[in-house]
Amino acid sequence: MPRGSSPKRERQYEHIKESAEKRGTSEKRAEEIAARTVNKERARSGESKEASRTSLKDPKSASQRGGERSHSGAQGPTRDQLYAEAKKRGIEGRSSMNKQQLAKALGR
Repeated sequence: MPRGSSPKRERQYEHIKESAEKRGTSEKRAEEIAARTVNKERARSGESKEASRTSLKDPKSASQRGGERSHSGAQGPTRDQLYAEAKKRGIEGRSSMNKQQLAKALGR
């Protein structure tokens, strides 16, 4: 936890760290996740001396995004996520499509 943090940020850090550990994340990784999250929130609210461009540019905080960027890694979104999007768009035949077919139908 960075020096000079408010009690609120310290509670936030502990909460994030404990949540990550409950999900099975190692203690070291949980500490890193918590520190990065708290530092970004501090930067966004003007509590830190320096802030990266992305910390200030991001339209929503991590808690507000709610996993919006999850599954955008090497394999991309899950089949279920693609299916849900196809359902929203009304793509016919989606129930018999596999992940690659859904992605193609969605134009990805």
